[in-house]
Amino acid sequence: MADPATFSLVWERAVARRGDAVFLVFERPDGTAATWTYQQFDAAVAEVAAGLIQRGVAPGDSVHMALANTPAFVALWLAANRLGAWIVPSDPMGRAPELAGHIQRTRPKAGFCARDRAEVYRQAAKATPDLDITEVDEAAGSLDALAGSARVDWPAVEPLDRAAVMFTSGTTGQPKGVEITQANYAFCGQVMADRAVLGPNDRQLVVLPLFHVNAQYYSFASAIWAGASVALMPAFSASGFMAQAHRHRATCASLFAAPMRMILARGAPVEGMALRHCWYAQNIADDQYETLAEWFGCRPRQLYGMTETIPAVLTEPLEDPVPSSMGQVTPGCRVTVRDGELLVGGEPGLTLFAGYLDDPDTTAASFTGDGWFRTGDRAWVEADGRHYFDGRRSDVLKVAGENVSVVEVESVLSAHPAVLESAVVGAPDPVRDEVPAAFVVPADPANPPSADELASWCRERLAKAKQPRSFTLVDELPRTSVGKIRKFLLKQAVESRRPAGGSGSEITGKAVTG
Repeated sequence: MADPATFSLVWERAVARRGDAVFLVFERPDGTAATWTYQQFDAAVAEVAAGLIQRGVAPGDSVHMALANTPAFVALWLAANRLGAWIVPSDPMGRAPELAGHIQRTRPKAGFCARDRAEVYRQAAKATPDLDITEVDEAAGSLDALAGSARVDWPAVEPLDRAAVMFTSGTTGQPKGVEITQANYAFCGQVMADRAVLGPNDRQLVVLPLFHVNAQYYSFASAIWAGASVALMPAFSASGFMAQAHRHRATCASLFAAPMRMILARGAPVEGMALRHCWYAQNIADDQYETLAEWFGCRPRQLYGMTETIPAVLTEPLEDPVPSSMGQVTPGCRVTVRDGELLVGGEPGLTLFAGYLDDPDTTAASFTGDGWFRTGDRAWVEADGRHYFDGRRSDVLKVAGENVSVVEVESVLSAHPAVLESAVVGAPDPVRDEVPAAFVVPADPANPPSADELASWCRERLAKAKQPRSFTLVDELPRTSVGKIRKFLLKQAVESRRPAGGSGSEITGKAVTG
């Protein structure tokens, strides 16, 4: 690759080229909006950088944020990176123990939280008494509380300088701290802008949480690279998404399967709306896809990526995207499938993450002997180069010695007309070692399918080893804030033989067996 850029330089270049153009529109919860051009936001970033300096932040230091979608997040991100510091974004709705873990592991000089969640944040920071904490009014969208008057001399920033540590979502257990460099953000912005054919006149609609990589990597970094604009919503609204896209004249968006299903359930088409492009991750049913394509005005394109892979390394092409495909190899990326596992090639710190925070052993174990990053995801490839998801390594059960992919079982279950969605995990079995156990969200909670009905459906479509031995009806599946199913909670519920489902941190539900 050419000499790597820094994310700081990418921002400076966008300001120089697009100074008078709109960069950010923030829609407040009350429906009013605040707007900044690139030049105006750059001036605000300088003031925020002055505030960080007054709070003791220097090159190489970290800045912790537990903020929802608000301009303050974006300004702190850019200011910290231009100062040669790095951000640690946490789930703003995280509990005190989770936030405390992130703070203690990254030792930030300054911390930022929402005013209405400050009590939890201060509790999390008790073990770090020297942490300078600033409370932010997220809904106002104002940057005044962050500004300072210190002299700002932008230091030289290098491509391999750390720009962020992002903690994984914890779908399988203890989160890992993923180290992201200046070059990583720049590379991601370029690759994702190119693959979306993003231009200066495009506008990204961002509804997913900013602390997560999807909004940072695929929306903001690509917009800054292309000099495009961003319409930032304070939170995702299934009923409001269509109107927001129309109101802000958005041309591009990025979603997950779960929010897309919610839009179908609670939203409605809006006349005159015409997204030209929409990324999405994780499969949705064919009929759901066709309806959304009609509503959006474009055929959404599936992608596949992880915090560690930086860009989405698999993306569906612009022409004739296939809904069930994870995509072809994204130009500029390297992907192979070996023994059924998806592996990603690249150079750590430039085109791949730099490593796991203070954990060289886990970093080394995440790569093969010849340098490919092990995603832990299984896939197969068709002749046209399209990849198809076959579950996590942990999603392959050994039932009496036979391999069973839970993805296949979930696909069959979710196709039942009375099922909205499902998740399958392995349950201990004294004879077969483990057997499939299903968790099912009914399409109509008032008229849920019976266990016998579900068992019969599976018997007609699955071999005996693949048929779930139990069905648990739940109101919703436990998820991370970006919609990923926290299967380890379901696994714990099965192993302890207690009901499962509910909020994502707690399992509740009604169990039935067939």
